[in-house]
Amino acid sequence: MFRITFWGVRGSIPTPGPTTVEIGGNTSCVEVQCESTRLIFDAGTGLRALGAKLAAEMPTTVHLFFSHVHWDHIQGFPFFIPAFAPGNTIHMYGAANSMGTVETALAGQMEYPNFPVKLSDLPSEMVFHHLVETGPAQELEGGVTVTFASGNHPGGVLAYRVDFGGRAVMYATDTEHSPDGLDERLVGLARDADVLIYDSMYTPEEYEGKGNGPARIGWGHSTFVVGAEIAKAAGAKKLVLFHHDPDQDDAAVRDKERRAQEIFPNSVAAHEGLQIDL
Repeated sequence: MFRITFWGVRGSIPTPGPTTVEIGGNTSCVEVQCESTRLIFDAGTGLRALGAKLAAEMPTTVHLFFSHVHWDHIQGFPFFIPAFAPGNTIHMYGAANSMGTVETALAGQMEYPNFPVKLSDLPSEMVFHHLVETGPAQELEGGVTVTFASGNHPGGVLAYRVDFGGRAVMYATDTEHSPDGLDERLVGLARDADVLIYDSMYTPEEYEGKGNGPARIGWGHSTFVVGAEIAKAAGAKKLVLFHHDPDQDDAAVRDKERRAQEIFPNSVAAHEGLQIDL
């Protein structure tokens, strides 16, 4: 089994309500299961529902990779059931820089008066792994390899690639393209991937400020057009549009999907519950 499951696909802030029921309103969380090895990418509010599912499988070991530690990528962790049960092991990976680590970010959001339970009080075993771009790939149990590269986002961001059984998926969220051309770090990481999950937060019109609201240039996000260009340049087989803007309702996301398919036919908009088997 090499299965990708989307538990949260929204960016910036949760967007529950009648206009987002089809796509979903939870923030970033993607599960990748490689036989018995479970990887999770980001701990947005979608992590809560994933944790509820895993409660029936405890004790369990998971590998939780953080692209970065902005709120919409960590705010689900205080509600992740496996973290509150002894016997579970949670390996957590992310970049360390002058502004802190994954551990300090998670601890900060769980300090009083923000939350009644401190990170240090959780009974699960938490193992923190600090990643640097020049560091080695992470070799996990079961023959799973995770490589990574930096993207372009305020405060920094990591993109990840999972290789298992001759197949590969790349996860690149919260990264902004350059007007000078495609980010060759991301093109290289996506080379021949079966699935490219890419930050397609904006339409080109939204990004340039030609539609509703101001220009989003410099905000650290990209468009479905650039995602399609990276997919083509890298030889990726499938493009998944991810990290939808909170102002985009279901119809807007489906229109974004339609327009992406005109450029790269094998494109799909991520929605909660979407599963892709490789």
